[in-house]
Amino acid sequence: MTSRAKKKPHSLERQLLVLVPLALTAFGLVMVYSATSSSAALGHGNPAGYLERQSAYAVIGIALMICAARTDFRKLRALAPGLVLAALALCLAVLAIGERINGARRWIGFGPAAFQPSELAKLAIVVWCAAYLARKPPPRSLKDLARPVGLLVGLFAALILVEPDLGTVITIVVMVGAMLLVAGTPLPTLAGAYGLVFALAAIASWASPYRRARLLVFLNPWKDPTNNGLQNVQALISLGSGGVFGRGLGEGVLKNRYLPEAHTDMIFAVIGEELGLIGLSLVIVAYCTLAYAGLRLAISCKDPFGKRLAAGITALITGQAAINLAAVVGLAPLTGIPLPFVSYGGSSLVIGLLSVGILLNIARGHGRAQAAPVSDRGRGHGGSRRAVARGRGSAPRARGGSDVRRVAGSRRGAARS
Repeated sequence: MTSRAKKKPHSLERQLLVLVPLALTAFGLVMVYSATSSSAALGHGNPAGYLERQSAYAVIGIALMICAARTDFRKLRALAPGLVLAALALCLAVLAIGERINGARRWIGFGPAAFQPSELAKLAIVVWCAAYLARKPPPRSLKDLARPVGLLVGLFAALILVEPDLGTVITIVVMVGAMLLVAGTPLPTLAGAYGLVFALAAIASWASPYRRARLLVFLNPWKDPTNNGLQNVQALISLGSGGVFGRGLGEGVLKNRYLPEAHTDMIFAVIGEELGLIGLSLVIVAYCTLAYAGLRLAISCKDPFGKRLAAGITALITGQAAINLAAVVGLAPLTGIPLPFVSYGGSSLVIGLLSVGILLNIARGHGRAQAAPVSDRGRGHGGSRRAVARGRGSAPRARGGSDVRRVAGSRRGAARS
């Protein structure tokens, strides 16, 4: 390895993790303005109102991203229990004092702003699970998986389903699954856990009239195109009407009171109508690039906590994007989940950019393994000393038989850990 590679570990990943989220955020500001300006003007509102609020959230998110990129991510291990408790308290509070919007209690209002506790819950879960899986052996059976990871995820899932917010629950399940896979949980155990989760999800969906209607509409949205299937049908029409090159930026028609939630859940449909297949393809390529950079960082990271944290954050962002895209194009039921960095939503944008900052800190080289203590046989008390690299001018010393055994033993011990 060259000296330049040593000074700049994960250089490609860092560049992609900076450029792609910022490009998606800037693109999202443009599309939020395009999706909301005309309808606001028709309603005698401020055409730039949504853009101004989203821009403020973007500034806050970028500031937090910079702070996280410059702060050693290992400090999050000590904060994990506090984050989980705070997220639990807020998820309980939103059920009591949250604002009811479109039949759901997901937001706590603070004057002109609103905060979505489930967004903090996703970050709290990924940090806590990474810390736990870094210090404990990976779960080998469903019983091991149930305590405590399964109990914690199940508790958050129950609270979030009451809001109701099925999309966030699916994102959490995907995120935790990716972390367990990286930690070394056997595939049969993961398959059994997901089978159990899907069975419970099917029961929960059928037991709730709201979720049951969503599921039945997904199977045949054209059966009720003006009521329950309106959003599905209008999204497909919007995607198809854009063709290859689209109508042109700002020239979309269906966003004007035809397509519900055009600036949040359905913004991908607005992109399809205005920028066509080319615009849709570029957005998908951007998320695939982000997934590549995050997964490559997770695989190459030597720190156990950093490896699991990078895998979880990458699955959190790209898994949420995949769920949103699948719902818009009609491959999955609508779950009300935003498109990361692009959809309007302050909580999602701020937490997303903060999560990217944590990835950047891991990519800066802090994810390299700590120097392991080496046994110092020259000390009479049998203590240990930290391994110290020789200077460039030092000539390598020939090892004797005892030195070879010592190095081999330390490597075997590192492999077992």
